[in-house]
Amino acid sequence: MAENEEVQQQFGVQRIFVKDASFESPMGLAVFGRPWQPKVNVDMNTKSEKVSDDSFEVVLTVTVTANLEEEAALLIEVQQAGVFLIKGLEQENLRQALGIMAPSLLFPYLRETIDSLAVKGGFPPISLQPINFEALYRQAAQQAAQQQQGSESVN
Repeated sequence: MAENEEVQQQFGVQRIFVKDASFESPMGLAVFGRPWQPKVNVDMNTKSEKVSDDSFEVVLTVTVTANLEEEAALLIEVQQAGVFLIKGLEQENLRQALGIMAPSLLFPYLRETIDSLAVKGGFPPISLQPINFEALYRQAAQQAAQQQQGSESVN
């Protein structure tokens, strides 16, 4: 019976697409007259939602902000999305598929889009470092468990 359960589990990519992309160069032409030694900040977020019985949309959002001194020189935000077919996975396995596997598949596409937008905007390439989504997932789960323990002890 365990073998039948294994066969019924499925995880597949139905579609990968750019859901939203934004490029801003607030300093305009003035940015190119200054030495390019920015302080770069990268923020990331993921969200998922069920779109049908076995389909889930996962959106990986990354915002890259580059400041020269205190002034914003470059802002790029990309929402890379995917629709995934997921069957036979329940609870923790489903959460892991949505929080680890799907973002791991989306990240290379998002990384290329951010790099391409920077270059097309006249800036040097922005090569985001690889991300260990499993470690982030485990860290978030641990923080949620600690917060839950803290709120239970308050009651």
